[in-house]
Amino acid sequence: MTDQTTDQTTDQTTDQTTDHADDDDRATDTATEAFVAHRNLLFTVAYEMLGSASDAEDVLQETWLRWVKVDLDQVEDRRAYLVRITTRQSLNRLRAMSRRKESYVGEWLPEPLLTAPDVAQDVELAESVSMAMMLVLETLSPTERAVFVLREAFDVGYDEIAAAVDKTPAAVRQIAHRARKHVDARRPRQSVSASQTRAVMESFQRALDNGDLQGLLDVLAPDVVLVGDGGGIKQAALRPVTGADKVGRFIIGGVGKKANRFAITPTVVNGSPALFAHLDGELDGVMAFHVEDGRIAGIYFVRNPEKLGAITAEAPITLR
Repeated sequence: MTDQTTDQTTDQTTDQTTDHADDDDRATDTATEAFVAHRNLLFTVAYEMLGSASDAEDVLQETWLRWVKVDLDQVEDRRAYLVRITTRQSLNRLRAMSRRKESYVGEWLPEPLLTAPDVAQDVELAESVSMAMMLVLETLSPTERAVFVLREAFDVGYDEIAAAVDKTPAAVRQIAHRARKHVDARRPRQSVSASQTRAVMESFQRALDNGDLQGLLDVLAPDVVLVGDGGGIKQAALRPVTGADKVGRFIIGGVGKKANRFAITPTVVNGSPALFAHLDGELDGVMAFHVEDGRIAGIYFVRNPEKLGAITAEAPITLR
């Protein structure tokens, strides 16, 4: 073989390698563009299935690693395919989390999300990520939760859900019916506006700031339930506290011991007005509320520091 022939062969090989590299780069760019376009949706799907922002972020990483290996020329609906991958990864993680929760110290609450104020104006979105609803979802099996979330919150078709959870469409319809019935029996009795919740919360905060037990009792529903989550790291009630008098005295007693070191500030968590609790200038916990008939029916106090990492920045959540 002459030197000229060798050079030509080398050039051709180099050109082919360059072409393949360019194709790979274009495919990666296309995959990245599609993933970024739907990232907020995928995060919301994972969070509603898991109740944990940190686990939802891990699921997104796993989704991305699988997505870049997909031949996009064979994908008709990229959004649907991404939701499918996210659902499968969330189901795997949800089953592992179920085992973790069995050894969890005290009550388990969802990881609170710092959300933009305008999320509260989107009633459907705010309700789907509310603490009260997230706790109801905890009572479903992993598959029931996946089916319910995809169908009710994201309006995914039965055929696509079936592909995501490895069930037949007929089975998915039955699971959806069973899950909907289960949730309807346990979901909050009524939704109130963000302004109504904010007004009640402000009265709650004033009573707390002043150590006013009667003022606190005035805004608590007779059958109010307080659920605390310290995870064995921070002190919290190991079981729910029920009844206005017990809840009021529990709160006043807990704050009274360190009133001069304790500060409360308003915020928006999981699409609803909430309160940050600071102790000695450091974030100590998040209080979320469920309001019915102008009174607080549920208080959810997350103190576990391992669950407070997601409230340093607003979570970009969406149902579409």
